[in-house]
Amino acid sequence: MTALQALAPAVPGRFGSYPVEDVTWLLTDLSSVALERGTEDREEAIQSGTHYSEMLPVEYQPDAAYLALFTAALEQSAGRLADAVARVGELVWDAAAARGRTPVLVSLARAGTPIGVLLRRWYRGSRGVDVPHYTISIIRGRGIDEVALASVLARHPAAAVRFVDGWTGKGAIQRQLTEAVASWRAAHPEDAALDDRLAVLADPGGCTELYGTRDDFLIPSACLNSTVSGLVSRTVLREDLIGPGMFHGAKYYAELAPSDVSARFVDTVAAAFPARAPADDVPAAERRPTWAGWAAVERIAAAHGIADVNLVKPGVGETTRVLLRRVPWRVLVRPDRAGDLRHVTALATARGVPLVEVPDLPYSCLGLIAPVRR
Repeated sequence: MTALQALAPAVPGRFGSYPVEDVTWLLTDLSSVALERGTEDREEAIQSGTHYSEMLPVEYQPDAAYLALFTAALEQSAGRLADAVARVGELVWDAAAARGRTPVLVSLARAGTPIGVLLRRWYRGSRGVDVPHYTISIIRGRGIDEVALASVLARHPAAAVRFVDGWTGKGAIQRQLTEAVASWRAAHPEDAALDDRLAVLADPGGCTELYGTRDDFLIPSACLNSTVSGLVSRTVLREDLIGPGMFHGAKYYAELAPSDVSARFVDTVAAAFPARAPADDVPAAERRPTWAGWAAVERIAAAHGIADVNLVKPGVGETTRVLLRRVPWRVLVRPDRAGDLRHVTALATARGVPLVEVPDLPYSCLGLIAPVRR
């Protein structure tokens, strides 16, 4: 048996820390494979042409002070998060109902996974319905996991499938999803009803109609890595590990169980769900994507002499990821959003990254990655 043949799909109950009924992981279990590389080494590899999905960052282990920031942020934002879950949940329900279906949630691992779990909790509490929830991989520049998507569509009609993520930055994943769905529909006309619209809690980039809010605020699940996402890593796609017919891969960090706050995050937000669905008070015209975020990123990249827009990470969630996983050059912040940025300040200070105040910033903050060769 080859090393590749020894790898197998994630086993329910033995992969991830969420209850089995909350999510089905359509991933190959790579827990036994050494994939982590140090931050500087990984950054140089990425900027030298190695795809980010071929390796993993070392899991960030927060200290007590940072965990206290996470706890405070979760307590302060639980109501706001719960309202956003309910709002986008109703939009997702209505979109499926318009096709005569009950939603089948397909979250994008891993930032989308906690949101899929929350939406499932919302439907159970508000309607008494247990909807299916799968989580699959999509990778910028590589596309969606078509093996996993085929697995979902073998079990459920295309019209029921609703893609879920945590938030949008400039919209790269929405663009990747649109491209992937168009390609799938062209090859599978029977799935013409597959909807490429991404459902997110926050859409500061103006990339989708299905959002809870367009405010760029802290979603506390962005503060941590696997320990708030079911102890599962980012997804991996490497030819020597993922062969034909295999799901994209990920690792399960069972050894981090003592630090796992995945259940606390979901339970805290679910406990704050509104008693009834909020009214959708956003006019249809205002829900249309504007892609204002992408345009803003292009302007900011040009102003800072950055040729690759992928080195500009807009929004609270993406800036946090930069500080946790990449080599930041500087962080641009809006002074009036300081209340949402305490964890960003803490991470930037710890890593010696300059914080530059920009009053008219279209996001709460942006992370700029240091080009390896400037």
